[in-house]
Amino acid sequence: MLNMVFLTNSWLSSFDQPGLCITVAVLLHYFLLAAFTWMCLESVHFYLALVKVFNVYVPKYILKCCIAGWGIPAIVITIVLIINKDFYGNGSHSEGNPFSNFCWIQENIVFYISVVAYVFVIFLTNTAMFITVLLQIHSVKSRTQKGSRIWKR
Repeated sequence: MLNMVFLTNSWLSSFDQPGLCITVAVLLHYFLLAAFTWMCLESVHFYLALVKVFNVYVPKYILKCCIAGWGIPAIVITIVLIINKDFYGNGSHSEGNPFSNFCWIQENIVFYISVVAYVFVIFLTNTAMFITVLLQIHSVKSRTQKGSRIWKR
């Protein structure tokens, strides 16, 4: 959906309908945040599968993942819309080229908080999960190598 909204964004912004542009910008923002949220959930799942291998039963795990994956971005979008729906709108890189129009976040502060900071937190989480998984794999490997040396002796 992110790709579909992104590809049709310029065409839809050419209609000069503020409501349509706000809707397209909201959808683009939502699906971008949802993609990163699902990436974060994948890293958490990776952590649970490789580090917390045993006794990891989470009741209604898929439902909780779906609520987080689709709900957290919806909360961010709702907060932005409640503060001011005019944060979304039609922007242009060049006035002479009508095909350079796009519907997106118009305020830099809102962009940095709701996109850049959000992605940065997910990046930090993914990095922490990745390092933890690597350390776990390394410790399993070193234990296995010690065990094989003992058996060889």
